[in-house]
Amino acid sequence: MFVGLRFGAAALVLGLIALPALRRVTKRELVAGTLIGVSIFFGYTLQAYGMQTITSSQSAFITAMYVPLVPLLQWAVMRKAPRAMAWAGIALAFAGLVLLAGPGATSIGLARGELLTLAATLAIAAEILLISMFAGQVDTLRVSVVQLAVASLVALVAMPVMGEEVPAFSWFLVLAAAGLGLASGVIQVTMNWAQRRVSPTK
Repeated sequence: MFVGLRFGAAALVLGLIALPALRRVTKRELVAGTLIGVSIFFGYTLQAYGMQTITSSQSAFITAMYVPLVPLLQWAVMRKAPRAMAWAGIALAFAGLVLLAGPGATSIGLARGELLTLAATLAIAAEILLISMFAGQVDTLRVSVVQLAVASLVALVAMPVMGEEVPAFSWFLVLAAAGLGLASGVIQVTMNWAQRRVSPTK
């Protein structure tokens, strides 16, 4: 439910900004936005469920494993092997993450929370790869609105399947969803724009 509210708020705000441009949305943008939106849904939903049983530092550590996963997926899907400098950057990023996370974050097992977060990490890596695949072929603003709306819609439709009910109205919930929604909108537009210019690994 919270994932649905968060991305719904982002889609609404961004949709109002991009309203004139949305009339020219293309089939490719709908396909790209749907695929990216579904990966966003799985990434954020699985991470949220994982965080019910593991600490935030453990979640951050596991989630950041998308750094080495992206070039591996790129290698497997797009047949583009990472260069030596990319591997060096990945190793340094991982080492820095271990130092930032501290000893508590690296003491992970294979319980439900860790496995859900690992699955979320794979979805986040897939999202980055999908954005890169479509970046030069779609309008940044239009595809951002579509992917945010799809992520929200899938999350809200999944509520009954997950056994979730609509909670009582709360201003705290509304403000939290709006704040995270605004951040999510900025993040997705920035990612879609930036990946026109840089590789998925970078």
